[in-house]
Amino acid sequence: MRIGLIGVGTIGTFLLDKINLEKRIPNYEITAIFDEREKAKTSLKDVEKKYNVQLYQDIEAFLQSSVDLVVECANIPVVQKYGEQILQQKDFFIISIGALVDDNFVQTLKQIGQQAGTKIYLPSGAIGGLDVLQAASSLGGLDTVSLTTRKPANALTEEVIKEEKILFTGKAKDAIVAFPKNANVSIILSLAGIGVEQTEVTIIADPAVEKNLHYVEAKGDFGSLSLKLENDPSPTNPKTSYLTALSIFSAIQKLNSTIHIT
Repeated sequence: MRIGLIGVGTIGTFLLDKINLEKRIPNYEITAIFDEREKAKTSLKDVEKKYNVQLYQDIEAFLQSSVDLVVECANIPVVQKYGEQILQQKDFFIISIGALVDDNFVQTLKQIGQQAGTKIYLPSGAIGGLDVLQAASSLGGLDTVSLTTRKPANALTEEVIKEEKILFTGKAKDAIVAFPKNANVSIILSLAGIGVEQTEVTIIADPAVEKNLHYVEAKGDFGSLSLKLENDPSPTNPKTSYLTALSIFSAIQKLNSTIHIT
């Protein structure tokens, strides 16, 4: 499997290390990276050499290369700008799930995928319990879902905060607008459960915590769910949970597995 990568930040570099250098997934290799920024010609030279990948700055040339799967590790605008074009030709692994808050965009991607025979893959990221929410909502029996996220203050705001402060309370559809780099969890929960219009979200900046904390509550015909996750931040980026990188690697790894736990 040849992978094309968009974005070489915390997660992209993690994948390059595990897949290309450490060879953690047999017969998988990242062969191409896409970055249209002019500075990428110089800033990514070392990346090309270290990981034996080719840099493309034209999206069509990138898609016409030998890649079988495109993995986006960039940001929401990249998904919005290139998502349709990518899905017309390749399977698409989306990390910036916040782009899917727009239902019209989601429906367009679904239609393109059906016509082109391509698939969209969404990682669970820094959260768990998605299997429960999917099962509970499969016949419409999921009533409520709420998420409370508590992170170190410096991961959420540049404001000097001496005690915990609620930065947001509302629906998932608004949380991702207010915190596009910190609310992807709310969108994947919404997609697995009752949607962005009904999923309740609270985001708290807390200078007393060192980990990223997520609390999920759900109720429905199945009973109730109460889930707490204490995620260590990535060693290289306090705004990203280490579990996020692990979940993305695991999701790619599963594509190479004979047995799928669903």
